[in-house]
Amino acid sequence: MLKDITLGQYFPGNSPIHKMDARVKLVLTVAFIVMLFMADNMWGLLVGIIYSIFTFAVSRIPVSMLGKSLKPIVPIVIFTALLNILFVRTGDVLFEWSFLKITYEGVDTAIFMVVRIICLIIGSSLLTYTTSPIDLTDAIERLLSPLKKIHVPVHELAMIMTIALRFIPTLIEETDKIMNAQKARGSELDTGTLMQKVKGMLPIFIPLFVSSFRRAEELATAMECRCYHGGEGRTRMKQLKTSYRDLIGCVVTALFIAAVVAVNILVK
Repeated sequence: MLKDITLGQYFPGNSPIHKMDARVKLVLTVAFIVMLFMADNMWGLLVGIIYSIFTFAVSRIPVSMLGKSLKPIVPIVIFTALLNILFVRTGDVLFEWSFLKITYEGVDTAIFMVVRIICLIIGSSLLTYTTSPIDLTDAIERLLSPLKKIHVPVHELAMIMTIALRFIPTLIEETDKIMNAQKARGSELDTGTLMQKVKGMLPIFIPLFVSSFRRAEELATAMECRCYHGGEGRTRMKQLKTSYRDLIGCVVTALFIAAVVAVNILVK
């Protein structure tokens, strides 16, 4: 069910990662993504997998949440794997029939890309699982604050990004309610030809768009009623502060990045 998707949700906790500075977590998430793209072989990618498992264990996020965060990307993963298997034609041939040709390198590349995508989703999901929307907004604004010198609306950009992320679970829940309502009225959303299924989605998308615009208008009205005028003169009840946990996180991440670099040099 769509309501089982946990993308963009925040799960309160008391783990060391929950207590880390949101700015440091953002930087470490970017460093983790760089680490994954630096890995040019499976051994380097294995270091990224170990890092993902280690951080999830420290965060004390239930394993079931990990599966739910990966659910939305299953079609993308399958599509990516098929593209690599069918269109990478170099290396030893494993199977060949007519125009269809599957090679060892194609399978190896498909596995490599699938694992990389899964690790990327795990890393980004961990950021939202352990960081509240308010802290995430403050962190983005603080990190982008140098752009204020060239008159970039940093606070507004950070607010837009965080609101968009926050409303992903809300829209998923709304979609699930609309689908159940349409099924109760006799709509058959999972049967028929491809065109019939596409037409069957119209009674879902139209109410969803109407509901999204209504929520956006209500949110804008609520912010205006509270005299919201952007970041000008705005104060914060909770100040972001770094601690020894952030230093430990930076050191651990740096060690894993160094391990990926070492593996790239040694394994060629």
